[in-house]
Parts: sequence; C-alpha cells; structure tokens
Amino acid sequence: MTVFSLIIINKAGGLVFNKMFHDGLNKISTNDHLVLAGTFHGVHAITTRLNPVNNPGPTPSPATGILTRPEPPSGLEVLESENFRLQCFNTQTGTKFLLFTDTTQANVDVTMRRIYELYSDYVMKNPFYQLEMPIRCDMFDRKLSSYIREINNR
Repeated sequence: MTVFSLIIINKAGGLVFNKMFHDGLNKISTNDHLVLAGTFHGVHAITTRLNPVNNPGPTPSPATGILTRPEPPSGLEVLESENFRLQCFNTQTGTKFLLFTDTTQANVDVTMRRIYELYSDYVMKNPFYQLEMPIRCDMFDRKLSSYIREINNR
C-alpha cells in the first residue's frame, strides 16, 4: 500500500503545492503539474453541475422548522485506474487536495483528513502564508513527509 503523490489546488484552479512521495508513477514536469491542476479544476467544476437530483433549495427541517440548505453537489471525488487511485478532497473554501495512491490503499479518507489537519495547523496558521499563493512552509513539508513515510512503510 503506497501513497504516490499529493497535489493541492487553490479555488481558482492554480497549483499551490505538489509533492512526490514514491517512484511508483512516472515523473511529470512542473508544467504538466500545472496543466493537471487546471484540467482537474475544470473537470471538477463540470461534475458538480452534473447532479441528477433536482436541488429544491432551502427546506424547513421537520424537527425545528428552521430552513436548512441542501448539501452542495460534490463533483468528482475518486478516479481509479489499473495503476493508481486519485482521491479528491474539496474543502469549504474551494481548495482541493488530490491524493494519488495505490489502488489497494485502505483508509484514504482518514489519510486525507490527517493531511488536511496538517495543512490547517502548519499552513493556515502560519502568519507569513498568503492565501491562494504557493505553499512554502517547511514545517508542513516535514510533518507531511513524515506522516506519508509512516504510511508507506507499513
């Protein structure tokens, strides 16, 4: 079971972070990472609109009578091939975390949640980080690498 790579895309579709953890997939150039981020962002935006259920809008809760909003459509969450699995975690702010793993990788949701916690603790709480800009936080990089190394060595 292996985690191959992580890509973080900002809400505008720009690549803000990418890191390879394992040589299981072919290496691609920085330009290819940028194209991948932009392409995925567009495909994700389209798939959020491909909702077969008619969204009625806010409806009153049966218990309290308070208006509640329906869950927004999630868009593309998982893409699986014979060689890898791509799992997408989309935050409330529109930031997307793309995790490339082995197809047999278990508990990918738990891994994504932990990566998001690391991002929240070491990037978003960093007073020098500017939103939507490339992530250059050494502590985040070290903690993330340590966590993924622990997963890959199991």
